[in-house]
Amino acid sequence: MRWLTLYARSRQVPASFAAVVISAMAVWALAPDGDAGPGDPRLPTLALAAGVMAASIGLGGQDLALDRTAAIRWVPRRAVHVLLIGTVVGTALLAVRTTGEDLATTAFVVRNCAGLTGLCAIGATACGARYAWTPSITWLAMSLFAPPPTGVATQVVGWMLLPPGTAAGTWTALVLTIAGTAVYAVAGPKR
Repeated sequence: MRWLTLYARSRQVPASFAAVVISAMAVWALAPDGDAGPGDPRLPTLALAAGVMAASIGLGGQDLALDRTAAIRWVPRRAVHVLLIGTVVGTALLAVRTTGEDLATTAFVVRNCAGLTGLCAIGATACGARYAWTPSITWLAMSLFAPPPTGVATQVVGWMLLPPGTAAGTWTALVLTIAGTAVYAVAGPKR
């Protein structure tokens, strides 16, 4: 258990968890009337993105050279770390539903958490843990300001805002999740 505690501290898990909870609570405070049901996908998507980006700082440790030379197997630990980020962020937003605020469906939250977490893992590998959030915020901005999704290309760009049953949105999130988790697990964060 001591290893897990040290790992969590070195990855700034307590601060990241606090940011995830704060973003979920902010969505709860800003949510419209809970009786209306899921409507505009922008608010839950922003909350998920904020949570995933806050947690992404933990994708790199204090000393990357130590991480790379440690006598433990990092591949499974890195993969679990990425998957836990998506799980915790998604659970935090789904917990808001228990208050009566039905912001998004479970399928929407799972899809967006998975895709955004994969994007952050790609960002940690390409840009380092400090800037792991940049691909997620860039793609989110493109989604928010892109024209309405009519073709497959615009659906891929705006996958975060599509309804949960849309094939292009689901496949984009799935590819980002698998690619991001695999690349980060094998390569680790950039120095």
